[in-house]
Amino acid sequence: MKVVINSKHGGFQLSDEAILRYAELKGLKVWVEQDEKFKSLTHHWTVPPEERMSFPENAVWAKLPMDERQALNKKYGSQQIYERDMDRDDPILVQVVEELGERCRTQVSSPKVVEIPDDVEWTIEEYDGLEWVAEVHRTWS
Repeated sequence: MKVVINSKHGGFQLSDEAILRYAELKGLKVWVEQDEKFKSLTHHWTVPPEERMSFPENAVWAKLPMDERQALNKKYGSQQIYERDMDRDDPILVQVVEELGERCRTQVSSPKVVEIPDDVEWTIEEYDGLEWVAEVHRTWS
């Protein structure tokens, strides 16, 4: 089985090119926009601008009950491709990383494919964004 991990401190992320290739292979239409406040951040929307939900003003949002804020966050997040929500053993994700190689990298990430035995129950562990695949086992603390 192949699994994608981040092999660099900083956290799992994909380049814009990798996200667009992923969307293409998944058959998703994508609207790309630069974040107005954080210019280095790019949004990959799966919903056209006129159909997107909008958040209430910050002051109002902060006064909402926690369950309502979480529901709004989930709905907002579901309208974008967010690589941290991708299944790391998704064959399409694996294909993109193998196909694009170094072009998947960002300033804070370096995705790579690792191969593990098919019969292993696995999880991704990390320290400061640097990841590895570990076999699931029991722990107590």
